[in-house]
Amino acid sequence: MNVSRETSERLDVYLSLLRKWSPKINLVSPSSLKEAARRHFDDSLQVASLCPKKAKTWVDLGSGGGFPGAVVAIALREKGLMVTLIESDQRKAAFLRSVSRETNTPFTVLANRIEAVDPLQSDVVSARALAPLVDLLTYTERHVGGGGISLFMKGGTWRNEVTDAQKKWRFTYEAHTSVTHPDAAVMEIGDLSRV
Repeated sequence: MNVSRETSERLDVYLSLLRKWSPKINLVSPSSLKEAARRHFDDSLQVASLCPKKAKTWVDLGSGGGFPGAVVAIALREKGLMVTLIESDQRKAAFLRSVSRETNTPFTVLANRIEAVDPLQSDVVSARALAPLVDLLTYTERHVGGGGISLFMKGGTWRNEVTDAQKKWRFTYEAHTSVTHPDAAVMEIGDLSRV
């Protein structure tokens, strides 16, 4: 995803904050911090590129260091998308609020457990490295609006996760090959219902 100069500058600020805060509150692993621009930002930008044109709201579950949610908010800032990040760890939530403030990118941070947040009825729900697909769909059901989609970043075992999830859920899906790892995928899921 090509980004504007303004977006690139905001991501540079974000990277600086990530390097400052991560050693104190373990936002990302020390090894991945060295290649954060590619491993975390590019990974998240590919999710932003899948945002439906008509989407007005986006909810990121278990945001941690803000991937993909905060990067989505920065990349799609001009679209006027209302982005909400849910992160139960208070220290990580404080970091995310700092990212919003320092990059001058409006997004909401809810420092609470996913299942404790009132249903948000969002157009898009995302998550990265949070839980197996079958569990993510339980969270999604709570927060996705009618006609909404989910975008989940999954590793090389995504096919097995789909098979497991289909035992409890009905859904349509498209697996977009990850730009950062050929075996990984961004799962685009829609039409969710219980079996």
